[in-house]
Amino acid sequence: MSVDSTEETKAEGVNEGLATESLSSQAEEKPAGKGSAARRLEEEGDVAADYLEELLDIADIDGDIDIEVRNGRTYISIAAEEASEGLESLVGRDGEVLEALQELARLSVLSATETRSRLVLDINGYRKERAGELQQIAEDAVAKVKESGSAVALEPMSAYERKIVHDAVADLGFVSESEGEGAGRHIVVSAD
Repeated sequence: MSVDSTEETKAEGVNEGLATESLSSQAEEKPAGKGSAARRLEEEGDVAADYLEELLDIADIDGDIDIEVRNGRTYISIAAEEASEGLESLVGRDGEVLEALQELARLSVLSATETRSRLVLDINGYRKERAGELQQIAEDAVAKVKESGSAVALEPMSAYERKIVHDAVADLGFVSESEGEGAGRHIVVSAD
């Protein structure tokens, strides 16, 4: 065996060893599937809940925080046993303060985990109540489209609310599309 072939054999052995190490380290880095996704969502909830709890303490507002993971999303709700004006102020007019707090909670998760979050924040059942209203808005819009035959434009709403309306309109067998930019983004409902 020549010196060149011995060096080639050694180099091949080293390369195979490096390839094996690389494959095993990649396998360790890959998430374990659904279990790791659920853990990540639980971690998101914990980070956001800690952040929101600090805000409630600073504002001297009482509220219980509940974390739930469902449908690939983290849901956090804050509620008080007794009616609390403090919590109502955290919802704001048309849920504007609630949306801002949700974004701050998402930023706290991003800062702590370096992962973007799609968590949903609810305060005193505002989103649940609003979902019922949005369902009615979708049904009314579909009725107007049936009656007039022309498209109906709805008032501007948040992305989360638009999603609820899009789903409701689709369930009723009609078509909806978002139009506009920024705070003026709204839904147009039509028959086709």
